[in-house]
Amino acid sequence: MFFSRMKLSSVAGFTRRFGTGLHAGANIVDLLRAEAKQGSARQRDALNDLADQASQGEQLHAAMKRSGQFFPPLLQSMTRVGESTGRLERTMFSLASHYETQLALRRAFIGAITLPMLQLIAGLGVLSLLIWILGVLTPATGGQMSDVLGLGLRGPRGVLIFWGYILAILALIFGSLWAFSRNVAGVQNLIPLLYMIPGLGPSLQTITLARFSRTLALSLDAGLDPVRSIQLALDSTDSDYYRAASGRVEQAIRGGATLSGALEAASVFPDDFTSRVEVAELSGTDAESIDGLANEYDERAKTAMRAIAGLASGLVWATMILVLLFFIVRLLMSVMGLYDQALQPI
Repeated sequence: MFFSRMKLSSVAGFTRRFGTGLHAGANIVDLLRAEAKQGSARQRDALNDLADQASQGEQLHAAMKRSGQFFPPLLQSMTRVGESTGRLERTMFSLASHYETQLALRRAFIGAITLPMLQLIAGLGVLSLLIWILGVLTPATGGQMSDVLGLGLRGPRGVLIFWGYILAILALIFGSLWAFSRNVAGVQNLIPLLYMIPGLGPSLQTITLARFSRTLALSLDAGLDPVRSIQLALDSTDSDYYRAASGRVEQAIRGGATLSGALEAASVFPDDFTSRVEVAELSGTDAESIDGLANEYDERAKTAMRAIAGLASGLVWATMILVLLFFIVRLLMSVMGLYDQALQPI
């Protein structure tokens, strides 16, 4: 199927509605049947399967596991803990808040860069129109119109070539992002270097730590053991760079290390973060202390996302301005060249 995993917006809506239904005392099977009436075809099939298995007495987390990777690992693990502790309703509400925060951050970022992207597309559209006109119009003296853009592109064919270049650049950008997300050739090992980029690096690290700390807080509060809690939190970063630290964390905890000691042994977290975890541990239970830390990093993540959106918006603006300046200069040079030719003695 095209959607191999449940979309973030769908997970957020499902957990919120499911928790509300449980709070109202509704039957789990009835809730699942109702949820199966919306969403993608893959989602409807998965939820119908859950309802079928739940009606046969199967636990919800076990049914989710049989659906493969469609349901996020965090949702599966937290559902298992919620069912075993009798706190499934509270678990669903906690998950809903977590996923809604992630969704809000994503939407804020998209909203911030939408206008600059539309303006960039409009600018490229104007250039495409000019290229098309250069191939359609014919000067009074015959021949072709002067190549004022200096690209050697004219007419419909020139427009296609122009957009071919643009699509090639976009393919390179998105291909690089895809390769990074899939850790092709171990490229995620360069994450420490990425974090050193002024403005962008610290913001990305803050967002990652916010996701990690929130997942860790949810897992500990639900009653998961520290090893599994940290493993889920590492997985929530969607980065093999962090996931690779799972073995070191487990070894440290089984060796008697505290939570902060285990994170320090992971060697992927900044000293400031592990120090804050250590202070939080001294101020209360693991679940309570990490929850407070997660709240702090949630606020930091919002600021970081605004910073990244600002950088992305600025980059789009700068690209648009540079492109337009380049073609304006080329146009002026072409016009000045025509004037020079006109002033030459016959």
